[in-house]
Amino acid sequence: RAVSFTSATANGTASAGSDYTAHSNIVRTINPGLQTLTVLVPVLDEAGTVLDLARRVRDAIVPLGLSYEIIFVDDGSRDATCERVREARAIDPNVKLVRLRRNFGKAAALTAGFDIASGRLIVTLDGDLQDDPEEIPRMLETLEQGGFDLVSGWKQERKDPLTKTLPSLLFNWATRKVAQVDLHDFNCGFKVYRREVLEEVPIYGELHRYIPVLASRRGFAVGELAVRHHPRRHGVSKYGWDRFYKG
Repeated sequence: RAVSFTSATANGTASAGSDYTAHSNIVRTINPGLQTLTVLVPVLDEAGTVLDLARRVRDAIVPLGLSYEIIFVDDGSRDATCERVREARAIDPNVKLVRLRRNFGKAAALTAGFDIASGRLIVTLDGDLQDDPEEIPRMLETLEQGGFDLVSGWKQERKDPLTKTLPSLLFNWATRKVAQVDLHDFNCGFKVYRREVLEEVPIYGELHRYIPVLASRRGFAVGELAVRHHPRRHGVSKYGWDRFYKG
């Protein structure tokens, strides 16, 4: 079944339906000769997931026929994350590594990746495999067919403990009320952007959480798509309660 979505509303947002689709027509939707894709993954102590994540991202996007790169930004890992990224690059030379000197935080890691990204389309997702790389074609399809400039994932059935879901619900409710942007999940790291959005929206501090709001304010069309979410299989969450205070 095709993804359902509405056209952009007056405040620049729209919501996509939660139906999953086989992406058989995505290659016809995105012209491979005109588009390049960057998949950007900030990582912190994710040695247990990097190789599998790189493989699954590659398997999801190679059938689309797009030129692509996968950028891992290491945000000061103390485990073997960088070594695993280098192993992934030995398998696929489209894998790249940016290594920060220490842990600067997710916004800094994203900014470092955006600065070197070559894609006209840029996908961001977390490095813990809770975001599902197989959803990337559906995100791209929604962006193109919906005429959006940014599509934000919505972890509609979130597989996290209450210590993460309850603060997130409060954050999303408050942001939705104050910003008047009708998204369910501002905090979801799984997004796809047109390059023009990131060229106009500055990111620092914790502003990465508000990119849909800032983009909407600048007149970009913002959509939302319900995406699959998985329980964490390796390690623990690296960003704690202080992220909501900073946000």
